Amino acid sequence: MSAVEATGLSDIDRIWAGDGSHLPGWFVDALAVPREDAFVTVGGAQVHYLRWGDRAKPGVLMAHGFLAHARCWAFIAPFLAADYHVVAYDLAGMGDSDARAGIDGDGRGCEMIAVAEASGLFDGPTRPVIIGHSFGAGVAVTALTTAPERFVGAIICDLMIMRPEALAVYWRGGRGSPGSGDPNKPASRYPDYPTARGRYVLAPPQPAGQPFLMDYMAYHSLRRDGDAWTWKFSPAVFARGNSSDEWMTMGRRVAAAPGRLAIVHGEQSALFGTDSAAYLRELGAGTIPIVAVPHARHHLMLDEPLAFVTALRSILALWRSAR
Repeated sequence: MSAVEATGLSDIDRIWAGDGSHLPGWFVDALAVPREDAFVTVGGAQVHYLRWGDRAKPGVLMAHGFLAHARCWAFIAPFLAADYHVVAYDLAGMGDSDARAGIDGDGRGCEMIAVAEASGLFDGPTRPVIIGHSFGAGVAVTALTTAPERFVGAIICDLMIMRPEALAVYWRGGRGSPGSGDPNKPASRYPDYPTARGRYVLAPPQPAGQPFLMDYMAYHSLRRDGDAWTWKFSPAVFARGNSSDEWMTMGRRVAAAPGRLAIVHGEQSALFGTDSAAYLRELGAGTIPIVAVPHARHHLMLDEPLAFVTALRSILALWRSAR
């Protein structure tokens, strides 16, 4: 394991932020919370993660959405660090983690368990909780199902859950399933950062409630490669297989998942709405609390970050007091 402690804006953040005068105080304060920036080896590949808080406290493992990276939690996790040992990691082939050939849904669930093991989350006073956003929430459901004895449960954040017929209509509208794409297509290259930044968009498309956070996510989604800029994610992440079936059955998978579950979604999300909640109730998931964040769309942390933090803190506190 290699690690470096950070106690403020990292060097790369300073390049992005400039003098930081345009940034709100809460964001600067969040990035100033000490964190560890480290790698662990999982399945022969290097997995990058960020870690906050005291290892002796209850654990929280955070997973990001498809083609994103752990830094989408870098301004959320610090608000949990006083009470929890928090780890956010880059899924294989995304962010700064190595790609691994042939990693499917089950493989990603096993990777999540291995990251929790390697980062010490299973050594705490209680079993850890998973917080997953979108694609990462689907991985959380798989990890819970694979190793129910190792986790308290999961907070599922704006996971795409629709009735199969509604999902088919959604896809026919030109929207592919999460993970759809051509693994054999070379990564796009751009002559300079402004050109690359201009190609960064959210999926599903939406404006960001906090534009500076969109800039932050874009900067950490790109890397310099010689004289060009390219995306950090590897095209290999698109070689998944059975992706459509996985998402068609997501509602049933969530309803059947072991452990404690809670759902947090954007009130204006295109991927989880009132019918998604009704569908889960029909599947027997009537005891799962479902919390809508006002004014937020799918990308909760970019729209209403502090309201999102409040929802996460509240659920964690309730589960902790219940234990």
